Amino acid sequence: QVQLVESGGGLAQAGGSLRLSCVASGTFFSISHMGWYRTTPGKQREWVAGITDEDSTYYEDSVKGRFTISRDNARNMVFLEMNGLKPEDTGVYYCNADIRKGEHDVGLSDFWGQGTQVTVSS
Repeated sequence: QVQLVESGGGLAQAGGSLRLSCVASGTFFSISHMGWYRTTPGKQREWVAGITDEDSTYYEDSVKGRFTISRDNARNMVFLEMNGLKPEDTGVYYCNADIRKGEHDVGLSDFWGQGTQVTVSS
């Protein structure tokens, strides 16, 4: 059973910072793409940032220059450093990973964490 568990959410003031972490546990062969998504009040889940297994990174326009995604392959972790937080960043942040469960599996399985709340006060 593969699990993703996020941590690091909480309350921050506008202009402040938070660092989210996500660890993948269980039995699997490798992790491909990892990413962060969020649901904000009144909106459906939206993509925030992604990182490939070769450390190429991608960002949604509203977070470019403020958020940084990184990963630690040895620990099966992905991080989201959030600086210059704005009230509109408030929401539940979810970790996502595309995982190859077996060495000889051709396809990838998609896994999600349970989410961590980020609240930014003005």
